[in-house]
Amino acid sequence: MYTAKSLEKWNAGEIVILKTPSCREEFTDLDAEIIPFAMANMSGFIKSIYHLATSRVVMVDNYFGFLAVTDFKPNVTCIQLWHAAGAMKKFGLQDPSVQTRSPKAQERFKQVYSRFTYVTVGSEKMASIFQESFGLSNANILRTGMPRTDFFFDDSRIAQIEKELAEQYPIIKKRKVILYAPTYRDDELAKPKIELDIEQLYRELGQEYVLFLRLHPAVTWDLANYYPNFVIDVTHYKNINPLLLVTDILITDYSSIPFEYSLLHRPIIFFTYDLEDYQKKRGVSDEYLESLPGPMVRDTKSIIKVIKKNAFQLEKVHAFSRQWNQYSNGHASEQLVQAMYMSNPAVAATANPSTQTSR
Repeated sequence: MYTAKSLEKWNAGEIVILKTPSCREEFTDLDAEIIPFAMANMSGFIKSIYHLATSRVVMVDNYFGFLAVTDFKPNVTCIQLWHAAGAMKKFGLQDPSVQTRSPKAQERFKQVYSRFTYVTVGSEKMASIFQESFGLSNANILRTGMPRTDFFFDDSRIAQIEKELAEQYPIIKKRKVILYAPTYRDDELAKPKIELDIEQLYRELGQEYVLFLRLHPAVTWDLANYYPNFVIDVTHYKNINPLLLVTDILITDYSSIPFEYSLLHRPIIFFTYDLEDYQKKRGVSDEYLESLPGPMVRDTKSIIKVIKKNAFQLEKVHAFSRQWNQYSNGHASEQLVQAMYMSNPAVAATANPSTQTSR
C-alpha cells in the first residue's frame, strides 16, 4: 500500500494491482485498477497476463511460480518487495525441503528467482540471506528499507488504527494484550494444534490480560472458545501489523513477525516447543537462535513465569531491531520509488503502467 501511494506521488503512470485470492488488502484508497489474478476468473487472468507482458515495472511480494514462464521484454524491471523484514526460517534455495524436490521443480525455483532485477532489504543481514536464498548478486540488492515497515512510523495512521481497534475490542481499554501468533506447520493446515494451555493462562493471567489468537492465514480453524472474556480470535483480521500496535506482549515461534514488532521495542516470548523437529523440516539457523530478542520457552508454565516476573530481554529487542531494520526509517517506499525512477532512465521515461502483484 505504501509503495503504491509513493508511486502515485511520483505520478509514475498507471498503477495496476493483480490481486491474488489470498490477498486481504482492499486498496480502496488508491487510484489503481484492481484485477483478480486467478485461473478461476478467466477474464481477470487474461488481463493480468496482458499487463505482465506490457508493463515496464513489475513488483511482487512473494514467491510466484508464474514468473518461471514469464519472459519480460528487455528493460523491464522486476522488484521483489518480499513479505517480511527478516527471516528466521530458511527459504528459497536454502530451504532443506528443496533438496527433496525433483530437478524440474528446482529449476523452476531458479527461473523464478532469476526474474528479480532487484530485491528490497532493510538490513545487511537480509541482503546476505537474499543473495544465498535466491542466488542473487550484490547488484540485485536495493538498500532502501522495507516498504511494509513504513506503517510503524506513520503517527497519524497509528492513532487512527489504535482508536478503531479500541472500539472493535473495547476490552483492551481495561486489560493488556498478549498476542499469540505462531507460524504454520505443514502437517497442521487443516487441523492446527494450539499447544498453549489456555485454561492455565486464563487462571493465572485472566484478570490483567486478554489473549489474541492469530493463526497463519493458510490455516483452516474453527475456534471453540470456552473463555470469550479472555480469548479473542483475530486470525481473520486482514493485516497483522495493526494488531501489533495494541499488543503488549508477543508470543511467537519461527514467524517473521518479531522483525517488525521489534520496531515497537516491546516484549517478545519465543514458544519453541518443537524446535528440534522444526529445524529438521524447515531449517532454523543456530546463529539466529542465539540472537533471539527474548526468552525461549517450551511450555505454558514457563510463559506465565516470564510474564509474572517481567523477565523479558528488552535490551535484546532494541539490538535486534537495529540490526534487522537498519535501513527502514519510515521512508522506505519513497526511497524505493526514487531509486527506481532516478537511477533508471528507461523506467523514468516510460509511459507504460507500473504493475504490482499482491498476494
